[in-house]
This record gives sequence, structure tokens and C-alpha cells, in this order.
Amino acid sequence: MQKRPEIKNSVILVTGGAGFIGSHLVDRLLIEGAKEVIVVDNLFVGSEENLKDAISKGAIFYKDDIEITSSLDYIFERHDIDIVFNCATKALNYSFVNPKNAFDTNVNGIMNILEHQRKGHFKTLVHFSTSEVYGTAEYEPMDEKHPIKPTTTYAAGKAAADIAVHSWVNMFDLDAFIVRPFNNYGPRQNYKGYLAGIIPITAFRILKGISPEIHGSGLQSRDFIYVLDTVDAIIKLYSLMQKADSVNISTDGQISMKDMIYKIANLMEYKGEILNKPARGADVECHNASNAKVKSMIDYQLTSFEDGLQETIKWYKENIK
Repeated sequence: MQKRPEIKNSVILVTGGAGFIGSHLVDRLLIEGAKEVIVVDNLFVGSEENLKDAISKGAIFYKDDIEITSSLDYIFERHDIDIVFNCATKALNYSFVNPKNAFDTNVNGIMNILEHQRKGHFKTLVHFSTSEVYGTAEYEPMDEKHPIKPTTTYAAGKAAADIAVHSWVNMFDLDAFIVRPFNNYGPRQNYKGYLAGIIPITAFRILKGISPEIHGSGLQSRDFIYVLDTVDAIIKLYSLMQKADSVNISTDGQISMKDMIYKIANLMEYKGEILNKPARGADVECHNASNAKVKSMIDYQLTSFEDGLQETIKWYKENIK
């Protein structure tokens, strides 16, 4: 494998870097000694507020869209980039209201990035996939060999993006690999509107005096991982991953939606009603990941769900006005 540029002293582009995971990654890249960190984000669900500390430390922010070829062209013309971390996407819930655009965003963005890499405009790509590409578990725990069976157009677009990475690497010998985080939670996760995830929207509703909701049976399970653990794993994996390889980033268990909502209610001392709503179509029933691979590669540190949830709720209390 061609020598991969080190994070320290490199010029790094983070697409979707004003978002939840992306902004935490930007903070960590600055700590790791990146020469320059450039962020591009269309602020679909991201927020410039998430980058406040990073910008004060020298990060450069472009409000633009990587689906527009000329937007990426402009950035690569202005900066001599070494590494790209592709975190850009649109929220899963968006695929229920605009299924085609949710799919297109994931596909068009990665193809534009891969074409820049093919032309030699940067050396290494770290592509963020999602556990959603697996669909509902056919066996547990779900390892990296689990069949790819997406149940939403968001997940289908992500799966197509993963395949594109494999294809471009195979055809043009590019240095790119795939990280596949399971369900991240933590500070900065979007809590606004119908695109919000279940933890932030539940915290938001309680803080606003609105009853939380359980959809369907509430027995749907997810493998929740604290966002800083995900970022830490990716930084440690960076120098170890082989071209075109993928790795799950997950915890050691799962929790049902119902149990999680009651945990949040208890932590927030909420005594009111919890509403039962109809099940959402195409919802994944079970996510229980295998993290054996990542554990075999790095010193894998995990925050307990109780500790991570407390930190998360503390952030929402301080930031939801």
C-alpha cells in the first residue's frame, strides 16, 4: 500500500463537517495536529454553531454543497488537500419525505469526491457509511460480512456509495476505506423538526413539555455508540485500514426504543404521559453489531450508555432554550 499521509501536518477536508459526527471529528483533527482543516457543509441539518470552537482555532468553513461539482472544484483549486473525510449525508428521516433526493445525495456526493481523487487532487479518502446498509439483522451479532439489504432510500444510497468506493479503488488503485458507525448519539445531534433522531427529539419534547412518543411496539433495537468513541476509533483506525476495507464501529449491545425512551424520561425526571404512535414504515427491527474486528485492530474505548446519555442530556438542557 502506498504510504498514507499522516493526520498530523496534513491538509484535511471534512465534508458534512458542520454536522453532528463531522463537527466532533473536526475538533479531534485539530487536536491531532492537522496543518489545516477545511469544512464544507450545506447546513441541511448541520449548524455553523457546531464549528464555533474549531473556527476559532483556524478551521476554514465553506457553506456549499458537494453534490454541485463546481463547489468541490473551487475548494480543491484553493487548497492543496491531502485527506478527505466524507461525512456528508442527509438524515434518515428525510428519505420518508423526499426518497429520491435522500438517495441522490449519498451517491452524487461520493462520486464527485472519487473523481477528484482519481484525478490526483488528494491522497486518502475515509468514507462514512452507516449500519443502515445492513437492514434488519439476518443474524446476530452483525459483522462486516452481513448481507447488504437496505430498507430505505437513504440506506440504499449509502450502500450504493460504498459500492462506488470499492469500484473506484479497484479500477484506479485509490487509497480509500469505509467506516461504518452504528447509531451515534451525543452532544450536537440535531433536535429540530422531523429530521431529529430519537434521543434528541425525546429530550426536546420533555424540555418543551410535550409528551414523548413510542412508535409501534417500541421493541425495535439499536446499537447506540457515543459520538466521541466513534471519532476516537476512526482516528486510531486511520493508519491501519486496508484499501477498500470496511469496519463496524459499535458498542457491546443493543437497547430497545421503548427502554431508551423510559431511560431518558427517568434521567430527566419526567412523570408525564408517553404516547404510543403507529409504527413507521420500513423501520429496521433489530441492530446488534459485532465489533470483534475493530477490537482486534485498536485499543477500543467505549463510554457506558448511562454515562454518555447523561452527558448528552446535560448538553440538551444547556442548549435547548
